[in-house]
Amino acid sequence: MIEVTRLNGTVVMINPDYIECVEETPDTVLTMTTGRKLIIKESRQEVKNLVKSYMREINGVEG
Repeated sequence: MIEVTRLNGTVVMINPDYIECVEETPDTVLTMTTGRKLIIKESRQEVKNLVKSYMREINGVEG
């Protein structure tokens, strides 16, 4: 799970396997495979880095 912050400051944990699309419009909008959309404070690049770190962690890769 990765941790992201909604615009109202609420921190939520999401499963990155269910992220379908990340857009900056200029707010960052996550579209999930369920159709749900989340507007978050993190940038598209931050989300990308969080997902990469998550993938390394679950695959047991250091670095």
